Amino acid sequence: MVMLDSIEYWHIHYGNIFLWLEWIFTILFSIEYLLRLISLNKPVKYIFSFLGIIDLLSIIPSYLSVFYAGAQSLLVLRSLRLIRIFRIFKLTHFLSEMQFLSGAIKGSLRKISIFMLVVLTLVIILGSVMYLIENGQNGFESIPDSIYCAIVTITTVGYGDISPVTPSGKFVASIIMLLGYGIIAVPTGIITTEMTLALRAKKDKHETCPACGSEGHDNDARHCKYCGALL
Repeated sequence: MVMLDSIEYWHIHYGNIFLWLEWIFTILFSIEYLLRLISLNKPVKYIFSFLGIIDLLSIIPSYLSVFYAGAQSLLVLRSLRLIRIFRIFKLTHFLSEMQFLSGAIKGSLRKISIFMLVVLTLVIILGSVMYLIENGQNGFESIPDSIYCAIVTITTVGYGDISPVTPSGKFVASIIMLLGYGIIAVPTGIITTEMTLALRAKKDKHETCPACGSEGHDNDARHCKYCGALL
């Protein structure tokens, strides 16, 4: 609804309907938020949890719009509430796969960071070379512009707003293009390796804590590993 309301035609013709729906959703979300606080033994932990903050952000903008003009633009924050769909439908296997993917990315973060540093150094050198070859012309008016062209070329995006004209420049650009194919494959391989290692050590985790609402406990767990409450 927020996305449709951002379209001028829909906003002009159906703006009032969107406004009514907005308040209906806000009231429903507010009731759900209060019921969660009442049903949990330790509501404070839920309030300051990631999902608790998302719930709070999803209802605050509507109330702020009553007192402050322009606060309704914060309604775009409600898109974050789509994360809640994993809990609403209890698709815990999807949630566990998200955690699995997140763990694989975290495990490969250091390797990817070093790799990106090498790539950054490479595009600075290649961009500077392109600037010298094109002699500051044909769009290569500065080294930053030339570095931008090198990044666009090495990622195989190819906007075409800056392109070499001289034969030497085209030769260097061709080398950058070929390097781009190899560079794209490296981070994919790093993450794939981490995912394979994580898959071997993966354990099924389930159970939602009735006290703090945390998930991700082992199958044989009897107490919450975050607050200690009995599962």
